[in-house]
Amino acid sequence: MATLRELKTRIGSVASSEKITGAMKMISSAKVHKNERALRELLPFKNQIRRIMGHILSAGVEFSSPLIVEREVKRVGVVVFGSDDGLCGAYNLNIFKHLLSEMGELRRQYGENVEIKVYPVGRKIAHACRKMASQHLMEVEELDGIDSKMEGERVDEFTHRLREDFTAGRLDMVEVVYMQFHSISRQRLAIDRLFPVRADMLLAGGGTDGGAVSEQLYIFEPDANEIFNAVLPMFVLSTMQEITIENRASEQAARVMAMQSANDNARKLQESLQLEFNKLRQQSITTELLDILGGQVER
Repeated sequence: MATLRELKTRIGSVASSEKITGAMKMISSAKVHKNERALRELLPFKNQIRRIMGHILSAGVEFSSPLIVEREVKRVGVVVFGSDDGLCGAYNLNIFKHLLSEMGELRRQYGENVEIKVYPVGRKIAHACRKMASQHLMEVEELDGIDSKMEGERVDEFTHRLREDFTAGRLDMVEVVYMQFHSISRQRLAIDRLFPVRADMLLAGGGTDGGAVSEQLYIFEPDANEIFNAVLPMFVLSTMQEITIENRASEQAARVMAMQSANDNARKLQESLQLEFNKLRQQSITTELLDILGGQVER
């Protein structure tokens, strides 16, 4: 049975832990809001690109680009976003399970012999991929400087590398597995195709009113196909930037929820220990009073 001093020490330790988790929750909340702001700033740029692409596609012209070429799928690149740091609950585990599910779907769709190369983004998810690579017959390629905290320039370099692999025929399709951010309490696992680019990806959310493409007529100079090939890479880059920011926001949101859970557990444990401390203290006082009374009766 614990002594009063031991219980007091444990109560103090739990109180300190509660303060730490509370501070970490506040820091993560601030980072979530920072990433939400970055998403809001990126959205007008991406919507404008979609509007331009929508107007070009509505011109009824034949388009050609190496980024929209559909090939027989023999080699697939899967970019999986996770976290570099822990203390975010089952965040990385859920993403990894989703990755394995998507790999199974790719093999059902394109055959058991399809080659899958995984590009992990984040130290934690990279460790999980390395550990399970041989078991799930996948190749894992880790690139220097590519992590969940990379800034815009690194994201562009990474996207350019994937684009080169696709256009050179080293990959026939590129997908991205990540956690889509909706709110601090809600994130959703998502899979987006990066290459080849489909028309529905360009038109989703496009138009002057955020819906259908405007019926206005446009004159394109130098020509619609050349503008299409200039704007399309910008669309892919903006998509990858958005995914990266959403993943960072989702990671911090998961950490907020994990710290909230840890905080609640610490508070419950502190209340339980305090109750035990009070009972033991009362018992000690009662025992002392009985000893005093017993001594008076003996005299």
